[in-house]
Amino acid sequence: MLAAKRRDDPGGPEAFARLCERYYQPLYSYLRRRGETPEDAQDLTQGFMARLIEKDVLRHADRARGRFRAFLVTFLKHYAANEHARAAAEKRGGGEPLLSFDLDAAEGRYWLEPRDDVTPERLYDRRCALAVLERALQALRAEFRANGRESFFAAVQGTLTGDVGAAYPEIAERFGMSESNVKVTVHRMRRRYADLVRAEVAETVETDAAVDDELRYLLMALGEARHG
Repeated sequence: MLAAKRRDDPGGPEAFARLCERYYQPLYSYLRRRGETPEDAQDLTQGFMARLIEKDVLRHADRARGRFRAFLVTFLKHYAANEHARAAAEKRGGGEPLLSFDLDAAEGRYWLEPRDDVTPERLYDRRCALAVLERALQALRAEFRANGRESFFAAVQGTLTGDVGAAYPEIAERFGMSESNVKVTVHRMRRRYADLVRAEVAETVETDAAVDDELRYLLMALGEARHG
């Protein structure tokens, strides 16, 4: 987030692109749950991200003041309240969209959300939590890929979320390992996954205590979605 805030930073554009990628689905889902059509939600999300650059909004984001997740949706609320979908669809940034996102994919994910009375705010928090977990999982997969062990990762990744999937003896036989070695490797994977999740959250808050608070909040958001 800090790199994305510094417009003159050489890594600023790339950092901002990653930021948009991370929050696109949560913001899109929030707008859809508010009643926007798929097309209007896409236009508003794209327009909002363009506005972040045009008005240099990120300079106001202070991790010491609170969660970046909450900061972002607060600005989206103001933007959506004052921007008609037709105005949001106007071309910005030289006539091209800021970033290219797959509307069908975003809409498909939205329809996987619970069809209950979950508010836009709760749905947004849930999607933010899922985005953190997904990005940490992608990072862990990349580490295993770099070590030539992506197939092993694919075989056991379900254990990271409590879904054991294939039995350890079966995995051990498949990869020529002892069952105890499989268990040790999975244990280390879980610890590394937890570290990566924490690192994702740490990008948007200031202190270790704030990281712990945000993790608790995001886990609560996931729990409410499962039991709501």
